[in-house]
Amino acid sequence: MNKPGYFGQWGGAYIPEVLYETFRELREVYAKAKADPAFWQEYVALMSSYSCRPTPLTHADNLSRHFGGAQIFIKREDLNHTGAHKANNVMGQGLLVKRMGKTRVIAETGAGQHGVACATMAAKFGFACTIYMGEEDVHRQRPNVFWMEKLGATVVPVTTGSRTLKDAINEAFRDWVSNMDTTHYVMGTVCGPHPFPEMVAWFQSIIGIEARKQIIASHGKLPARIYACVGGGSNAMGIFQGFLADSEVELIGVEAGGKGIDTGQHAARLASQDASPGVAQGYKTMFLQDSDGQMLDTHSVAAGLDYIGVSPLLTDLWEKGRVRFTAATDQEVMAALDLTIKKEGIIPALESSHAFVQAFKEAGELSSDQAIIINQSGRGDKDIFTIAHAFDDPSWKEFIRKKGEEYATR
Repeated sequence: MNKPGYFGQWGGAYIPEVLYETFRELREVYAKAKADPAFWQEYVALMSSYSCRPTPLTHADNLSRHFGGAQIFIKREDLNHTGAHKANNVMGQGLLVKRMGKTRVIAETGAGQHGVACATMAAKFGFACTIYMGEEDVHRQRPNVFWMEKLGATVVPVTTGSRTLKDAINEAFRDWVSNMDTTHYVMGTVCGPHPFPEMVAWFQSIIGIEARKQIIASHGKLPARIYACVGGGSNAMGIFQGFLADSEVELIGVEAGGKGIDTGQHAARLASQDASPGVAQGYKTMFLQDSDGQMLDTHSVAAGLDYIGVSPLLTDLWEKGRVRFTAATDQEVMAALDLTIKKEGIIPALESSHAFVQAFKEAGELSSDQAIIINQSGRGDKDIFTIAHAFDDPSWKEFIRKKGEEYATR
């Protein structure tokens, strides 16, 4: 049997002594909530009334015909409140914060979706909120920064290191050490010290619970394969949990291939040979690091996938052969996004589009009486600046130029 907080050899709680009591309190509150059916009922009722759950499972008729193989279904987490699966976790943690009697929440964010979700939760529950975001991501995801601030959160650009997600996590931990009595750190993904990987996965499991019922109701049987993008891994663990016990359902995690695995400019931990075991940010997993244990720079067109580590839950499932990992390049992602928009009128987030890439590559291998599910973890309107730039859209460039001139003359 695994030690608490470990998944095989991965996980743990490598934390400074000053945080020990804070983590002990969190573990106890989480354990009591998990053992209390009324808490889950309260959580599901909240997500139903506030966050539009259950999100639909959409049959992508046009894409299914286009590829001529499996029936393609899309789990629509983009229709969840705040536009991504992130709301599932933060609303659950918000209920725990109320139980702990704390008044302030902090969070890290990369693509900004977790930051917006956390700021939304804080506004609803009346918490003070501070969001740490790498300076590079602040520039890439300016619309999300705008909404976080309008929701009442303080957004702190992180200027150290690579100025992306890993650096934002480091700053959030520094804040927490100084403000433990009043503050809860709302970790955004299934990473970090115990109990965060297990706890975040529990809240995200609502995706898989719904998807399993929905695919059987609409298709009559379980899917052949399920695809999800993987940064830290919360949306993937969310949907995978509904099917982990079904050995006939293959689970595929798609990482950021960036400019190509052979270039070194990517964020593929388990789909490349560039990662190695390590301990950082409070847990053990596979990290992109050099021989001295220094974390490498990463690259992805999707701000939410350029993390240097991956969930210990997923690393364990990968090691056991239960989840297969692949990577999608930026170029492939833009092509899959373009096709999905034009065929289905659905705009996936750049992160989610990685899952679409691999599903599109493999749909034709299966027969028309088989189904696959793509977990669309978020919607692409947050990425409009990055997407328009990647498409080299001339009308968008002209719009931005004119807007710049307008602001310059005010």
